[in-house]
Amino acid sequence: MKRFEFSVMAVVALFALAGQGIAQQSSKSVIIHAGHVLDVKTGKLLADQALIIEDGKIASVGAFAENKAPANAVRIDLLNATILPGLIDTHTHLTSDPKFGYEQLGISVARETLTGAKNARLTLEAGFTTVRNVGASGYSDVALRDAINAGDVPGPRMLVSGPALSITGGHCDNNLLPFEYHATGDGVADGIAAVQHKVRENIKYGSDLIKVCATGGVLSKGDDPQASQFTLEEMKAIVADAHRLGRKVAAHAHGAQGILWASQAGVDSIEHGSYIDDAGIAEMKRNGTYLVPTLYLGDWFLENAERNHVPDFLLAKAKAVMPAARKNIAHAFASGVKVAFGTDAAVYPHGLNAHEFAVMVKLGLSPLQAIQAATVNAADLLGWTGKVGRLDPGTWADIVAVDGDPLNDVTTLERVTFVMKGGEVIRNDYGK
Repeated sequence: MKRFEFSVMAVVALFALAGQGIAQQSSKSVIIHAGHVLDVKTGKLLADQALIIEDGKIASVGAFAENKAPANAVRIDLLNATILPGLIDTHTHLTSDPKFGYEQLGISVARETLTGAKNARLTLEAGFTTVRNVGASGYSDVALRDAINAGDVPGPRMLVSGPALSITGGHCDNNLLPFEYHATGDGVADGIAAVQHKVRENIKYGSDLIKVCATGGVLSKGDDPQASQFTLEEMKAIVADAHRLGRKVAAHAHGAQGILWASQAGVDSIEHGSYIDDAGIAEMKRNGTYLVPTLYLGDWFLENAERNHVPDFLLAKAKAVMPAARKNIAHAFASGVKVAFGTDAAVYPHGLNAHEFAVMVKLGLSPLQAIQAATVNAADLLGWTGKVGRLDPGTWADIVAVDGDPLNDVTTLERVTFVMKGGEVIRNDYGK
């Protein structure tokens, strides 16, 4: 009996020691020795730097010779790389893939959620450690966010909108089926009382922000991208309820009138902005509204339209809107609107998000401005300044590394070699 009691006590002691070991390992310090660190706030490229990470957050950043880590710290050498904050994409649809027109009708909400798990991993491995998901059926993005937060599946930090709000027959309604099916999008609401209810319902079911379709769109049937959809009064009601309840508002808006009204209503960002004009630019600058252009998708979509069997009614709109967007967005950049990085990934395959940088630079932003759009600006739009978008003490240890200098060649961001999220190494291809 005594031998049995001793054995039990020994097993308990071993489990206790093992638990302490796991706790020590999970909270162990990490030091990254980097050849260069890009200070995204100033654009300075700092040589021979050390980042010390404690409990998933950056504890200190400084010259390697002066920045001493605890003796038991895990060391990661990135001596020939440039490191910068984990990238942020403020316009994704992780639960969707490039499927257009009637092909979308065969996809269940459950299948969307599983698709999201795949795309979350691809997006994270591409260096995007934070995303804002703006539109998903059946709150599939809420389920995905919660699974990532619980550690069930790998993926970026997510802020999610749930179903996008739409007028009946608008861009975010289901317009593909005839009358007898009575198909309606999850976020459809008409009139002030109805849109207020829909905002509150989205928040009830877990939305971090509200997405509203202020104009028609490209990849939808029967609507005009340049036509306004919600009235100014409806949008003001949406924004008032969302802001009062602590949620920001993103407005899908292609047409000039819809852009103007959405900014006047107080939305936090204009998504796409294809037909933005001087009146809209002035209003956005007055109100501090961010522009989230989604530009690379035009290249990929038009090049792959035939292979993806894009219906003619969508292709005709794309051929008109996407080239016009380039000209108008370039004018908005030159006019000094605030810009946050977004891609609309799902129109093209997830994981290619960083191709957006080269198009932004082609249209007039400097490489640093494009990088700032995906770091400090994006963090500000999300309301997460001090958490992401910088390599400052106290921020989450979300870090990417590239070979070369992204200020000289922004396309290096398409080829990240190292990704860390919250102090955990997600990918390390450095030196391979």
